[in-house]
Amino acid sequence: MTNTPNQPSRLELIEAILVRVATQQEINTTAIAGLTAKQEVNTTAISELTTKLDNLSDNIAELTSNVNTVLARSGVLDDVLLELRDSHEQHEQSYERHQQNFLEHQRTSNAALQSLEAILLQLLRIFPQQ
Repeated sequence: MTNTPNQPSRLELIEAILVRVATQQEINTTAIAGLTAKQEVNTTAISELTTKLDNLSDNIAELTSNVNTVLARSGVLDDVLLELRDSHEQHEQSYERHQQNFLEHQRTSNAALQSLEAILLQLLRIFPQQ
């Protein structure tokens, strides 16, 4: 195979290809190094996010527990409040009955006193004081 002055030799072609392959390999090595660094950063970020997610899960579990406790206490307090309302209504009704009974007793006592006063006046007329 003879070389023409304008054509590179086969060895020159192979050398050029090897130079391009070496250049591309350097580019690829640099890119892989960059990707490896990014992967390490991402791995660290994922680890931090996993820790934060675990903390968040713990916080949610604690919050859920607190909410359940509050709701249970609220249920108890609602029951107590209903009992207090019922008791208050019963006391109000009892007070009203006692008030009515008192007024009735007062009325009958006043009527009895008036009757006794009338009897006393009649006795004083019948038996004047000497």
